[in-house]
Amino acid sequence: MEVAAYQPYIDPDYDSLIERIYPARVCIDNETCRDCTLVKVDSANKHGILLEMVQVLTDLDLVISKSYISSDGGWFMDVFHVTDQLGNKLTDESLILYIQQALCATRRGGLSKEIQGSSQTKHFGPHHVSSEHTVLEMTGTDRPGLLSEMSAVLAELACHIAMVVAWTHHTRAACIFYVEDGVKGGPITDPERLAQIEEQLENVVEAHHAEGERRSVRLMAPMAGRMHTERRLHQLMFADKDYEQCRRCWSNGCGGGGSRGGYEHRNGCERAHVLIESWKDKGYSVVNVRSRDRPKLLFDTVCVLTDMQYVVFHASVSSEGSSANQEYFIRHQDGCTLDSETEKRKLAQCLLAAVERRASHGLRLEVSTQNRTGLLSDVTRVFRENGLSITRAEVGIRGERAIGSFYVTEASGNNVNLSTVELVRKEIGGSVSILNKSSGVSTPRGPLSAGLISRSGDEKPRLSLGSLIWSQLERFSSNFGPIRL
Repeated sequence: MEVAAYQPYIDPDYDSLIERIYPARVCIDNETCRDCTLVKVDSANKHGILLEMVQVLTDLDLVISKSYISSDGGWFMDVFHVTDQLGNKLTDESLILYIQQALCATRRGGLSKEIQGSSQTKHFGPHHVSSEHTVLEMTGTDRPGLLSEMSAVLAELACHIAMVVAWTHHTRAACIFYVEDGVKGGPITDPERLAQIEEQLENVVEAHHAEGERRSVRLMAPMAGRMHTERRLHQLMFADKDYEQCRRCWSNGCGGGGSRGGYEHRNGCERAHVLIESWKDKGYSVVNVRSRDRPKLLFDTVCVLTDMQYVVFHASVSSEGSSANQEYFIRHQDGCTLDSETEKRKLAQCLLAAVERRASHGLRLEVSTQNRTGLLSDVTRVFRENGLSITRAEVGIRGERAIGSFYVTEASGNNVNLSTVELVRKEIGGSVSILNKSSGVSTPRGPLSAGLISRSGDEKPRLSLGSLIWSQLERFSSNFGPIRL
C-alpha cells in the first residue's frame, strides 16, 4: 500500500506579510533643504531592496548629492538628496507621484495606469523594452565589426531590431538585442525560426573564436515581466568572467584587497581601487571603492554586491572633486563575513570590473535619424568601413526615429579623427552630434560634475558606521558633491 507523504501547507502570501502589515513609506520633501529634494524611504527590509531603490532613481536620471543607508535588522531606512540633471529640485507633481509609486511598487504591486500614461507622455521613467519582444543575448571576444556583422545577419533574416545595448570590457563583449518579426510584426515565437536565427548568429560569433574559448549566443521567446537591460548586462559579463581581466589591478598595488595596498597607489593614478577590511567586533566586512566619478556608478556597484549575494547593512557615498568613494558594511546573505583572501580577491575584481564596464573610452556620438528596416546594420557598417570600432552602444526607437549613442575609437584604439566623423555623418544621414572628445572616461553631459569621495594619499579609511552610527549623522550632512547615478 502506498503511503501518502504529507507536507505542511505554507500560505504563499506569508513572505509578504510584513510588507502588508507595514507597507513602505515614501516621503518627498522639498521644504527641508534649500537646494535639493529629499526622498525618504522607510520600509520592511529584504535582500535587494537597496538595488531596487537605486534602480528607480537611476532610471529617472536623477542626481544624488547625499545618501545615508541603514538596514540592520528587519527594517530599511534611507534618505536620498536628489536633484535633476540641471541641479534643480523636483517640482513636477507627476514626477513626484511617479517616484512615490515606483518606490512602493518595488515592494508590492505596480504603477497605476494613470501614472504609467503620464510618465510615457512626459518621457520619464525606465526606458525598458516590454516583454513583447524576442531577446537575443551574446557574450564573447570583442573585435571590430562584431556588432555590424550581427545586425547584418538579423536584417537578412527579416528581424527588426527595436533596441540594442552593447558593452565591452577589456577583451570581452556583451550585448542584448530586442527584436521582432520584420514581416508579420510582433515577437518571433516559432521554434524552428528561432533555432535558425540562433545558428546563424552563432556562426558569426564563432568565426573569430579559438576552439574552447568562451562565447554564448541565446535567443529567447518573450517571457513574463520586464528585464532591466543594464543589470542583465552586468550579469552576462559576470557569467563570462570578464572580472578575471582585473588581476593586474590587484597585483600592482592599484587595486587593493585584503591589505592597505589599495590606497597606497601612485600619485595621479586614476584607476579604480578596492579595499576590503574586516571589522570583527561588529561582524562586518568593510568595502571601500574609490574610482573616477561617472554616471550610474552607484547603480553598477550595488548591482554586483546584490547579484553576488552580499547584504548591505550600512553604506555611505560622497564626493570630492572628480573622485568617488563608496563605503559599504556588508555580510554574505547567510550572515558570514569575507574571511578568506580568495573571497576578498574575487569581490575586489568583480567591483573593479563593474566600475570599468561602463567607463567607455572613445568619442561619444549621438545619432538621430529616420527609422527604417536594417538601419543598425547600415550605421554599424559605415563605422566599420571608416575604420571605427564601437566600444559601447545603446540604440532605441522613439516614435518614427531611431536614437543611438555610440562610443567609438579607431580600430587601432587611437582617438578618432574628426574628419572621419564628418564622413560618417554624410553617409548615415539625419544628425550626428559629438558629445565629448575624451579618450578616457566620458565627459559628463550637463553642468554638474558629480562624484563619490577621494581620500588623501596613504590615509587609512575610517570605520565610520557601527555602534556610533546615529551620532555620526552630521557626517552625512556636510557639503558633499553630487553623485551621478
